[in-house]
Amino acid sequence: MYEFIDLKRECEAIEIPSGIRRMLPSMTRVRISQFLGSGYTVVTDNGGMCRIDAKDADALGLAVPEQKVAVGGEFNEKMVWDQLKTVFDPEIPVNIVDLGLIYSCKITPHEEGGKKIAVDMSMTAPGCGMGNVLKADVESKLARLPEVKEVTVQVVFDPPWNAGLMSEAAKLQLGFDLDYGNPPIARIS
Repeated sequence: MYEFIDLKRECEAIEIPSGIRRMLPSMTRVRISQFLGSGYTVVTDNGGMCRIDAKDADALGLAVPEQKVAVGGEFNEKMVWDQLKTVFDPEIPVNIVDLGLIYSCKITPHEEGGKKIAVDMSMTAPGCGMGNVLKADVESKLARLPEVKEVTVQVVFDPPWNAGLMSEAAKLQLGFDLDYGNPPIARIS
């Protein structure tokens, strides 16, 4: 999709799929494979995959994208789901709602006024090291909503995630056979 570029400065990155944080030195050669949500997925010239936060876009020679501080209007459930759809798996260009990773989302009154949101979500594989990264993305984005006082996100693996939980749009985007539910040749992990 993009040509290789040299990092303009040292920056923190998260290895995919391990979730290990590391520093990428200045002049590391990377290719941007996607920018969705709040980070860039890059591939290094030795084939490693990492996520670089949007706040470090300048290390890629790009302008730092404007962060939306809050969503306006009166709080409603649609706002919550719209925010959840802005969180993307760094390996798969599909949001976590359409991937079927959100198992429950409960909105209740907070004891001190406002709202409390509790989310149970899963990962595409139990050993996915990106769980804490996606969890933090969900917490951060939901906390920006008006009236939200508390957000808790729990990563669960019961029931185990399977491709049948994906929306039809996600299946189409990833090349699944809708008549038979067969995945494309590439494995999702």
